Amino acid sequence: MLHSHDRDHAQAHEHGHAHGHTHGPSSPHPSQVVPWSILRMALITRLGTALAVSLSLWVAVVLAMK
Repeated sequence: MLHSHDRDHAQAHEHGHAHGHTHGPSSPHPSQVVPWSILRMALITRLGTALAVSLSLWVAVVLAMK
């Protein structure tokens, strides 16, 4: 039995949940404030963070090789 597209489309949207919001393609989501950004960190903080991440990854590699 074949259903029309309109009937299938209507049935697909009758599953009991409400949509939070709608907007068109010409009005995208507004930007949201992030609690932190690596680009806002001072240079020394960025370098320290990169060093800490690199060191922890090397520790994981060395432990995996044992």
